[in-house]
Amino acid sequence: MSIIIFILILAVLVLVHEFGHYITAKKNGILVEEFGFGYPPRLFSIKIKDTVYSINLIPLGGFVKVYGEEYHEKINPKLKKMSFSTKKPYQKALVLVAGIIGNFILGWVLISYLFTQGVPTPTNKVIIEQIQKNSPAETVGIKPNDIVIRVADNTGKSYLVKSSDEFISFTKKNLDKPIVLEIDRQGQTIKKTLVPRSKYPTGQGPLGVIISSFIEKKFPWYQAPFYGLVEAFNITYRIVVELLKTIFQFITLQKPKAKVAGPIGIAYYTSQVIKFGKNAVLELMALLSLNLAVVQLLPFPALDGGRLAFVIYEWVTKKKVNQNFEKYLNLIGFVLLITLAIVISVNDIIRIYK
Repeated sequence: MSIIIFILILAVLVLVHEFGHYITAKKNGILVEEFGFGYPPRLFSIKIKDTVYSINLIPLGGFVKVYGEEYHEKINPKLKKMSFSTKKPYQKALVLVAGIIGNFILGWVLISYLFTQGVPTPTNKVIIEQIQKNSPAETVGIKPNDIVIRVADNTGKSYLVKSSDEFISFTKKNLDKPIVLEIDRQGQTIKKTLVPRSKYPTGQGPLGVIISSFIEKKFPWYQAPFYGLVEAFNITYRIVVELLKTIFQFITLQKPKAKVAGPIGIAYYTSQVIKFGKNAVLELMALLSLNLAVVQLLPFPALDGGRLAFVIYEWVTKKKVNQNFEKYLNLIGFVLLITLAIVISVNDIIRIYK
């Protein structure tokens, strides 16, 4: 089941990305020769009008093959107007960034949906999440979702609780002494007297409660897209910062602090996320989609960003890049990406095994 869900996630990410290239190329009068899921060898294909739609053996990506994508290709004079290489720079740029935009939009849509389902939101309230068995809290009848408003020590001096840290600190200062908790329970204020333990079972605390400073907040459907867009930009920004840090650490031969995962690692993480339900899987998909958008934007040969760099050069200088130079640079970039993917996958296997 984990493998099936992982392949479905990958399929959605790839199809959205490649559909962005596909539809933009079509809209700009460019011939799309093939729209493929996975990498060759080909398992199945069907030709509709001028485009071959294929499913390939290696389900780790996908591609859209547009006519005249490489400058060294020989162009049929009859199809010259439908060639990528003969289009204006802004049209080429649109085709290249369309896949990246597609992945960002997918991440935005998924995050917006999750916002309608409820998201943890920081608060200055101390919320009781769980009560542990045979604990002081269970004995006096404290219940999950109770909110601690105030606390008082054995001298009667009371304090307004403003954070989880304050509540924990207060409890530790009053071990083996009676304290009073003023609690909000569904709008009703009640008081509970109990004694924090100095000795307690492993995994429990003095009171035997698990607390949180987060509440689940649901956004109405008409607000969710706005807040979802803000969150999508925030996540994308954090991804860019961490990615740049990782690249710098890699160049300077430092051990990257961020964990880098390939397809095998992501498949493993998917198997763990499934345990938390549908929304957790959708959250993972949103994060992967935004990550894919950022990675594809990198100005590295064989990525969309690398091809975009060539287009921008052509746009600014009014000169085309040397055909052989572009061909071999893209080939080198592709080989480096495959090598990096293999290295990361081996590291994923070792990490999972350990």
